[in-house]
Amino acid sequence: MPWNPEQYHKFQSERSAPFYDLLKLVLIRPNLKAVDLGCGTGELTRILADALPESNVTGLDSSLQMLNKAASYSSPNLKFEQGDLSALTGSWDLIFSNAAIQWSEDHENLIPQIFSTLNPVGQLCVQIPSNHHHISHLLIRETAKEAPFNKILNNFERIAPVLSIDQYAKILFDQNAKDIIVFEKIYPHVLENSDAVVEWISGTALVPYFERLGEHKTEFVAVLQTKMKKALPESPLLYPFRRILFSAKKQ
Repeated sequence: MPWNPEQYHKFQSERSAPFYDLLKLVLIRPNLKAVDLGCGTGELTRILADALPESNVTGLDSSLQMLNKAASYSSPNLKFEQGDLSALTGSWDLIFSNAAIQWSEDHENLIPQIFSTLNPVGQLCVQIPSNHHHISHLLIRETAKEAPFNKILNNFERIAPVLSIDQYAKILFDQNAKDIIVFEKIYPHVLENSDAVVEWISGTALVPYFERLGEHKTEFVAVLQTKMKKALPESPLLYPFRRILFSAKKQ
């Protein structure tokens, strides 16, 4: 997907908050071989690398636009590579992923595949948005099904592959993982109005729709803004951003 780093960074401080909670789950020890799946523009991967003494960290992302921004954070202990996180290979002491695996399908098989690349006593730490039931996401899918967008999009609909916390716990248990931690947390962001919510999701949930809408992108956003004003008329408003965080170690 054609990611726009500038659009994504319009709410950088709000988007970064769950990263620090995820970082707290990491068992810090020296000499780790670590990978950050979906490293994006790299500044948070730099913080991760700085927190791991005498370790080597690889930031992996599929987007060249993001990696071009990340390049400036490279150092002797941090490198960035283009790649598909769902096809992760190698062997790792720490697999870290902040707000990325929601773009990969089939988590029932994805998590075991990723977990299998851990070295003994290696750790998996993941954070993903679980906001797909919020009215903003529901209105995206509703608008995509309406004329003329249904034809323009060829009936495309993005269904989040995100599972429940119970399901992630069970998947990790089935991998014979230990020290399993799984929880959901709401980050309460106060935004100016419903237009700000549309601006927020323009950097994430709307990206695969924008990719297919072409010149009709502005028209789609206008329709969505009108619906959002009716659904969320208050100003300022609370945007309850829901996230799932989990970690586990390999036996």
